[in-house]
Amino acid sequence: MTGIGIAPAVTDAAIIVAAYLGVVVTSGSVVTRTLSWADAEYADTVTDTDRDIGVVVGKTENVLLLTLVLVGAYTAIAVIFAAKSIVRSDDMKNNSLFYLAGTLVNVTYSVMVGIVVRILVGASGTAPVF
Repeated sequence: MTGIGIAPAVTDAAIIVAAYLGVVVTSGSVVTRTLSWADAEYADTVTDTDRDIGVVVGKTENVLLLTLVLVGAYTAIAVIFAAKSIVRSDDMKNNSLFYLAGTLVNVTYSVMVGIVVRILVGASGTAPVF
């Protein structure tokens, strides 16, 4: 008796799509919980506008970082981090904890998800996943 096999390419595609959905849906919660753990009163110091901008920037950052990890472009991650630092320099002056800790948690989370995906689909070194 033979089982119904699923092509490896389909399985890999499903893993990659799940990673994108997962990182976009869960990253905000991961960042918020981590920042709340670090500073229980941080939520009271962040305006709704700053939080909304942070969500948009963070979700975009998640997609870019996950893509860069999946294609093996690890050095490009530094470019994203530097560009964000330049664009949000005023925010860093006003609330450095919110900016720096949030960015580091978000970057670490996205990179870790990307590395797990690379392991699951069998990519090695800097070879692109797709």
